Amino acid sequence: MKSWQFDRRTYLKGAGVSLALPLLNGMSFAAGKSDPPGRMCCVYFPFGVAMPKEDSDKREWGWFPRGEGREYELTNPLQPLAPLREDLTILGGLSHPTGRKMGGHDTGDIFLTGASFKGTQYENSVSLDQYAALQIGQQTRFPSLVMSSDGGVGEPTRSTTLSFTRKGRPIPALASPRQIFNRLFGEDEATETQRRRLENSASILDLVLEHSRSLKQQLGKQDRVKLDDYLASVRQVEQQVEQSQRWLDIPKPEVDASTLALDSDPKAPKDYLRTMYDLIFLALQTDSTRMATYMLGQVAGATTIANAFPACIGLKGNWHGLAHSGASDKGAEDLGRFDQFLAENFACFLQRLKETPEGDGNMLDRTLVLYGSSNSRTHQNQNYPLVLAGGRKLGLSHGQFLRFGADTPLSNLFVTMLDRLNLRVDAFADSTGEISELLA
Repeated sequence: MKSWQFDRRTYLKGAGVSLALPLLNGMSFAAGKSDPPGRMCCVYFPFGVAMPKEDSDKREWGWFPRGEGREYELTNPLQPLAPLREDLTILGGLSHPTGRKMGGHDTGDIFLTGASFKGTQYENSVSLDQYAALQIGQQTRFPSLVMSSDGGVGEPTRSTTLSFTRKGRPIPALASPRQIFNRLFGEDEATETQRRRLENSASILDLVLEHSRSLKQQLGKQDRVKLDDYLASVRQVEQQVEQSQRWLDIPKPEVDASTLALDSDPKAPKDYLRTMYDLIFLALQTDSTRMATYMLGQVAGATTIANAFPACIGLKGNWHGLAHSGASDKGAEDLGRFDQFLAENFACFLQRLKETPEGDGNMLDRTLVLYGSSNSRTHQNQNYPLVLAGGRKLGLSHGQFLRFGADTPLSNLFVTMLDRLNLRVDAFADSTGEISELLA
């Protein structure tokens, strides 16, 4: 049995267990009765892409395609996406206006938020995935899956996570494949012990909230604002506790881990990348979550991931160094080959989603997948290289390369994605509307 195949009998244990049923290949969704859910996944890579001059002999190693619209031609770095052409759109020209004047390595933090950092004030806002998770995260065991190759949260402007709460606080990312697998599919501690811990946590939160109500009456205006901010965090924890309690008696999906390289790490990038993508796939297929983010690497040049990755395909130096030489002829080919390696792994992930039947289509049809960077060249925060894949059953039209002017903020793409998922959204960050060219 392959890692993505499941024993359906696993879910027939106890009352209410039908809530945990994943969206398996063999399950059908009768027309008009039950549609598979929409999902979203966002993948980020740092340092930009190869962009040689138009008259360069190495132009074919530039990341962006030739031409525009539906007649575009893929260059070498994105050739792995050719079989998926009708399931994706390549986008050029988009960026966050708030990030255009930021330092060249400062924009990873705002890739999914569009927040404005002013001076030394690094105050972020909610990320795209968490905005969505706030509305539909309670429908799955895990509201979201937050991953990165470096793990944790990093530091302001050098975050190692793409995901931020409604208050703009970083959400720690998981980096160990085994830890991620155990979180998603591993055995929980004894149910009664866990139940008591959750009940104790709920009782403590109740006491905190009760005490805060009487305390608030004794505080001045500024202190009340601080207390409200604190209570918002308490309520978020309270919601997490309640969600955990609801899933206590529902067994986790059982999957075969034998084909997963769970002990791989960034020092062995080929196995590591494949496994991280496999884990996202499994999380989505079992409906353990519907929101996932993966930061392939952060923008600080000295990270393990940045140093180890290029060597796996025989390139010298680190990722940061490759990016700096990406405008020269030799440098463009080297960076282009690395861009191609990343695209190969991304294409395998998309292909797996597409090859998995679901309802009247496949998993990719109802999964929005955003892939890209917050740099074009390594120190330029405009013209982000972006790919949006999937979502054909959600109302998206693909098979094109779209270019936009500086007056179209990246947040317009976010609004379009949220709307395709039928989520409430009037605006996101500095958005000015939807991107109509993507709508079927």
